[in-house]
Amino acid sequence: MRMWLKLMLGLGMLAAIAALLLWQRYQQFLQTPALSAAVASFDVPRGMGYVQMVAQLQRSGATGERWQWLLLARLEPARARLKAGEYAFAVGLKPEQVLEQMVRGRVKHYHFTIIEGIRFVELRRVLSRDSRLQQTLIGLSEAEIARRLHSASPALEGRFLPETYAFVRGDSDFSVLKRAHAAMAAALTQYWAQRDPASPLKSTEDLLKLASIVEKETGHGPERDEIAGVFTRRLKLGMKLQTDPTVIYGLGDSFDGNLTRKHLKTPTPYNSYTQFGLPPTPIALPGRASLAATIRPAPGNALYFVARGDGTSSFSATLDEHNRAVSKYQLKR
Repeated sequence: MRMWLKLMLGLGMLAAIAALLLWQRYQQFLQTPALSAAVASFDVPRGMGYVQMVAQLQRSGATGERWQWLLLARLEPARARLKAGEYAFAVGLKPEQVLEQMVRGRVKHYHFTIIEGIRFVELRRVLSRDSRLQQTLIGLSEAEIARRLHSASPALEGRFLPETYAFVRGDSDFSVLKRAHAAMAAALTQYWAQRDPASPLKSTEDLLKLASIVEKETGHGPERDEIAGVFTRRLKLGMKLQTDPTVIYGLGDSFDGNLTRKHLKTPTPYNSYTQFGLPPTPIALPGRASLAATIRPAPGNALYFVARGDGTSSFSATLDEHNRAVSKYQLKR
């Protein structure tokens, strides 16, 4: 009986020592970085179980043994409640931090940047090439997209704010457009409230149209408010805007990059050399800087400007001064 008791005590001690060693290994596992290298993309599909996730994580280079990862969730079951999505893991994360990221749904974010001055057709083209977005707009007309956006106008030119938008893999191209559309509507409301009381603009629609012209005419950022001032004074005086970008927009796909005198004399709704006032729609996507310049243009008496050829412009108050500037900066080139 004593021998049996000694044997049982000995086995118990061995089991206790083994359990202690395993616990020490587990504690060491908790304090060791879970990944020896960064994981740029780790996908947790809907319905994936915790055990499957552990296997996939180990295939991606995770340290630790399977039983250690399973014990981690067994001791705290909430750690096994993973949210589906794509994740990115940095080097140095501890096992608990890796699980916390998936439990909290801190998925990997991508960014889509809308560039100032592009046209809606160009925005659609760039969106359609982004493989990270679910493509839902292919084949839809502009009017159909406008209806989905609940846009006040079927023409969508200019109605998306150029900014950088974060999204997760699988978001739709429409979701990006919808956010940019809402951001532009909010920006127009914001800037319209700050407009110069003497502005000839009658509505946010006018603001959007003129800001799009300022955006396309600006090769040098600091000149935006001066260029806006020229067009604002022209509108007040009832002068034609005479801006090349509107003519080019009206030519559409027929424009080959060479603007001629014939083009300037060809009547279209967008030809500001033959038509008075603002064009029927915006001609591009204006950024915040152009919107701000348009509602608070620079004071002065300039009614003309011409590109110097170095990205800046020469401003003139009279036609004679302007013609001399054209001769100096354009004809010689």
